[in-house]
Amino acid sequence: MSVLILFSLLGASPPAFDIANRTVAATFHAEGVQIYECKPGTNGLAWTFREPVAALFEDGKTVGRHFAGPRWELDDGSLIKGKIAQTAPGATPADVSWLKLDVAQNANTGRLASVTAVYRINTRGGALQGPCSMPGQLQSAPYTADYVFVR
Repeated sequence: MSVLILFSLLGASPPAFDIANRTVAATFHAEGVQIYECKPGTNGLAWTFREPVAALFEDGKTVGRHFAGPRWELDDGSLIKGKIAQTAPGATPADVSWLKLDVAQNANTGRLASVTAVYRINTRGGALQGPCSMPGQLQSAPYTADYVFVR
């Protein structure tokens, strides 16, 4: 199944990601939080993205985790690290953006061994807005997303 067809089946409007000649290696649903830290910015203190923490699900079963790096690790030993290549806005201001991430490091084992890119789509929540008052303060925002791993 191509990524374009997958986006359509999930009821989403795909952003202008380059998906030609891609094969889906795996798709996982993620549930977790986006963690932000209060830091000085150009207009005073502001929330700055720090890291994600999420469980990855397939057919209702936990199969791995998503964490800082950004990294994805599966129970089969797969481990990849991504680098943001492209972004598109989420459906609402409360939703984190959709992403295309190129694989920067790959443990070359398990289901993700041949993966060259990851798409974060169908995001809900995760965006943190508003002022913060204390440098170093952490705040989490719950989110869900689908991660599509392609080669």
